[in-house]
Amino acid sequence: MPTVNRIAILGAESSGKSVLAEALAQRYKTVWVPEYLREFVDRHQRAPKEEEQIMIARSQLEREAVLTVQANQWLFCDTTPLMTAMYSRHYFKRVDTELAALESLHNYDFTLVTAPDFPWTADGLQRESAAVREHIHQELLQMLDEREIPFLLVEGSLSNRVEQVQFALDFLLF
Repeated sequence: MPTVNRIAILGAESSGKSVLAEALAQRYKTVWVPEYLREFVDRHQRAPKEEEQIMIARSQLEREAVLTVQANQWLFCDTTPLMTAMYSRHYFKRVDTELAALESLHNYDFTLVTAPDFPWTADGLQRESAAVREHIHQELLQMLDEREIPFLLVEGSLSNRVEQVQFALDFLLF
């Protein structure tokens, strides 16, 4: 089986992760892993409870495993257990042991962070505010730095973001 490079796309709510993941998958003629949390919220019409966080993280990883087989060199992952744990800390003030273990495994080939540099959009269910988005963004940057996880902060329009990622993937990484 050919090597698949898994790219984590992290970012606060409403910062363009899904749009970027889909655009990169189209650009590289591969598949992407949609954010399971969004499906959960749409299906249940509510934000997840604390005890559901681990199931959300596990489901995200299960989908990655399934789609890795279909991927063509690259697999773009719209979020990871690291973000699930970060939101657990924010909303529930703690992370359960199993979720913390999944979060610590952040074993992606590269990590992208989407900047919150365009208007925030409420969805009525899970997105709280532009202020929370900015707070989570700053916490994410700090966490990645503390854990010494290299990342590329992508900014600007979708086409600018795709160009930034393409430059990194084509010339800097592999």
